[in-house]
Amino acid sequence: MSTSPPPRAANGNPLFEIVITILLPALVLMQLSGAERLGPGWALVLALAFPVGWGLREAVTRRKVSWMALLGVVSTLLTGGIGLLKVDPFWLAVKEAAVPALIGLVVLGSNWTRWPLIRILVFNPTLFDVDKVNAALKERGTTVPFELRLRTGTLWLAGTFFFSAVANYFLTRWIVTSPAGTEAFNEELGKLTLMSYPIIALPSMVMMMGLMFWLARSARKLTGLDLGDMMRG
Repeated sequence: MSTSPPPRAANGNPLFEIVITILLPALVLMQLSGAERLGPGWALVLALAFPVGWGLREAVTRRKVSWMALLGVVSTLLTGGIGLLKVDPFWLAVKEAAVPALIGLVVLGSNWTRWPLIRILVFNPTLFDVDKVNAALKERGTTVPFELRLRTGTLWLAGTFFFSAVANYFLTRWIVTSPAGTEAFNEELGKLTLMSYPIIALPSMVMMMGLMFWLARSARKLTGLDLGDMMRG
């Protein structure tokens, strides 16, 4: 199970997605892991089935598999492997930190390419009217300064993932201390799933929104367009 923010639901209802990918798995782990119920192993399998099933549903509905969604499914399966194979919980913390750290490194590395990933994750046609912004930049001769803003924004974007990696590691080490494959491990994993959202996911989302509006403000200065003209919706 990944403590990274889940991708936005295709049906436009992120609250429903939070219930499916966070609340239900946590409840299963914390309430059904006892030997008199499902037991640690089957409870873990059932809990992980929710986010994995949701990810597969999104892929089928959108008819497209994003690399971040795929990474989330792989992360969830790795959590299941750690629990079912009774691996030392230390490796759960390493896995929780490795996923956002890997994304952060990819984002950081993209800053030295022709296509920084901020164009895909933030400055994209879903959030911005990219064609209108680019046309205004070209007309005013400010394309190069805006490209420099994108490069700076890419560094900030990578920083949000590195924050998530460090926070994930220490939060996991603090909460999950019991041996994998036990009822206590499942309960702690459920607690981690619940606590990671307000402690890690929400601050990361706030930082991402701050980056988005910083980029929009920079674009407004360089294009002369109003914020409403640049952004979708």
